[in-house]
Amino acid sequence: MIPLYKPYMPELPELDNILHSGALAYGKWGREFEKRLAEYLGVKHVLLTNTYGLAWQVLFRTLELEPGEEVIATPMSCLQSTMPMAQYGLKTVWADIDPKYGVLDPDSVKSKITVKTKVIINYHFCGYPGYVDEINAIGKEKGMIVIDDCIEAFGAKYKGKRLGNVGTPISIFNFQTVRLPNTIEGGAIVFEDEKLYKKAIVIRDLGIDRSIFRDANGEISKDCDIAIPSVNATPSDVNSYIGCCQMEHIDELLEKQAANAKQWENGLFDMPSLINFIQREGTDPNYWVCGILSSNKEEDMKMFKEQGYACSAVHLPNTYYSVFGKQDMPKGVAEFYNKFIALPSGWWM
Repeated sequence: MIPLYKPYMPELPELDNILHSGALAYGKWGREFEKRLAEYLGVKHVLLTNTYGLAWQVLFRTLELEPGEEVIATPMSCLQSTMPMAQYGLKTVWADIDPKYGVLDPDSVKSKITVKTKVIINYHFCGYPGYVDEINAIGKEKGMIVIDDCIEAFGAKYKGKRLGNVGTPISIFNFQTVRLPNTIEGGAIVFEDEKLYKKAIVIRDLGIDRSIFRDANGEISKDCDIAIPSVNATPSDVNSYIGCCQMEHIDELLEKQAANAKQWENGLFDMPSLINFIQREGTDPNYWVCGILSSNKEEDMKMFKEQGYACSAVHLPNTYYSVFGKQDMPKGVAEFYNKFIALPSGWWM
């Protein structure tokens, strides 16, 4: 069966040298991967982390969020995106989605804002960009931070610009095994604000300011205070090197995925139960999957599998998980989940 997801791994000619170099922690290759990501996205401030989950912890601490404060998000999300909120003690408030596309609905977001709301998380579902301008306008009007959650959406474009560089104050990316690029495990945060970026560098590294951490004799300096509760989230040079090698192929891989999605579009044109593909005008998904809506979801999924194509709804609405507290499933989420099918469109097709 053709899989829905598959890890990509290029040739890694320098890997053995790195493994035996004695320089395995964040260093040359970590800085190089950050540089390549910044150049690719067209941004200035990229911060790598060793996991996507810790990227969220770095971000929450950088923004000085407090347990009990509210974050608006969509329950039609990956658990990797939403669990950090629960772990940090934030109250996740579910907004509804546009049932035609699976992305956060701006009007629903407005209706969920309270005096406790600090952050809006705009999740770009399965690599399909959502309502960027509309959500950012809400954040600006209400004086709150908007975060673009690009866990599945690296390389996707909104109005011709790659996510991470579309005017959103902060964007977050995942480099886990089935993403592109794939560093086996890792994440990154893109900041528009340089002060937040510099603050996050310290929080990523146990609260240490490396420029004053050691004295003239190489000993830990008493003058370097550790003042902020922080995490150990610097990536290894092994993972970063893998990311650098992946970036050499990223455009080719994304082009293959787009071509494969186009094949689905042409091939499913006469499918009686097809409602539509979930791409919106003005967006260029990365086609991590090819998303469709079907009026006969269960039978169609059975049919695709019988033909040798793995398919899935991908994510269970997070309203099913008691860790986030009891909240009703929004109407648009239920409608979308009952129709959505993800088909494989990856580089391996």
